[in-house]
Amino acid sequence: MENYDVKDLSLAEGGRRRIEWAEREMPVLRLIRDRFKRERPLQGVRISGCLHVTTETANLMQTLAEGGAEVVLTASNPLSTQDDVAASLVTHSEIPVYAIKGESNVSYYRHINAAIDHKPQLTMDDGADLVSTLHKDRRENLNEVIGGTEETTTGVIRLRAMAADGALEFPVVAVNDAQTKHFFDNRYGTGQSTIDGIVRATNVLLAGKNLVVAGYGWCGRGLAMKAKGMGAQVIITEIDPLPALEALMDGFQVMPMNRAAEIGEIFITLTGDINVIDRHHFELMKDGAIVANSGHFNVEINIPALEEMAREKRLVRPFVEQYEMNDGRRINLLGEGRLINLVAAEGHPSSVMDMSFANQALSLEYIYKNAAGLENRVYGVPEEIDRDIARLKLTGIGVEIDTLTPEQEAYLNSWKEGT
Repeated sequence: MENYDVKDLSLAEGGRRRIEWAEREMPVLRLIRDRFKRERPLQGVRISGCLHVTTETANLMQTLAEGGAEVVLTASNPLSTQDDVAASLVTHSEIPVYAIKGESNVSYYRHINAAIDHKPQLTMDDGADLVSTLHKDRRENLNEVIGGTEETTTGVIRLRAMAADGALEFPVVAVNDAQTKHFFDNRYGTGQSTIDGIVRATNVLLAGKNLVVAGYGWCGRGLAMKAKGMGAQVIITEIDPLPALEALMDGFQVMPMNRAAEIGEIFITLTGDINVIDRHHFELMKDGAIVANSGHFNVEINIPALEEMAREKRLVRPFVEQYEMNDGRRINLLGEGRLINLVAAEGHPSSVMDMSFANQALSLEYIYKNAAGLENRVYGVPEEIDRDIARLKLTGIGVEIDTLTPEQEAYLNSWKEGT
């Protein structure tokens, strides 16, 4: 392969304008980039990223390059790449990119292997496909790797399973678990961008619809909150009693998917697990049901079962495949069951990705500086990095907060004080 594989370099100028637009909403990453440019903390370090190729990701890659890193980017999902952004990174930033929107699975993994050919010392993952490919198929490159970062709930689950099996060969920081990531990116980013993807794909009115959210983690909370705000009748399905109870007290209906399938009109999965919507659920759904996924992989909806059950399938709108059942009912699958917020829309707003990608940049710097003392397991983002990012965000948007007085600090640190 050449040192890039993108759809069309002539798209680069449009990509650059959108990258610059996103940068206006990313003050934290801008402040980190300014420091990285001065200090060059990643000078000569080879970094391979397997991330969604978006305008926000472009700003992260440029920040790492300003810090001295030799970066390569490949897609973490076959349908999430923004082709103009990929072209701009190659043309204007001279960053090798291997990503084409709509690529086949064969091409997708060929691109991941191209990123591994870079012989990375640090990895960035969004779903752990890069790390798992390294461990399963490219073990000869493992001795080059110092450590890595992981962006998603799904990826962290996979990596913790690897660590529990003793299979993980280098330390990984779970960026997903940072408070400045999941409190904001997962909740506000996923909530808004998922709604955006569904509405762009279908142009349906959410008000008055029975909208089923599978999973009440941070992503599910955000989606439920946004859908409720748009007038939907939100139903939550869960397997964990604690978030189920929280959803109930937040004002949502809670029920098993079997019951929700009978009354739901729009279904969205956000769990990280397989077959959350299964064959027996499709059998119960109303005519015209809309089914979408906002979890990382396209396994949450049992698409093979839907294919078997349907007597006909047709594309009725971009990103909307309509399956006609033998009894005449029609079920509409959005975006091939992949991340609807990136397939049919542009992903999370830049303002929340600012903090997520600040975590990526600072976690990579942390790993590089501290690798010798880290074990081959999954680490959380250090608290000082998390809080520093929150402070930088407030500074970047012009918000001030109070500080403790010496008297208040003494009171909080003493066990002798009382009423």
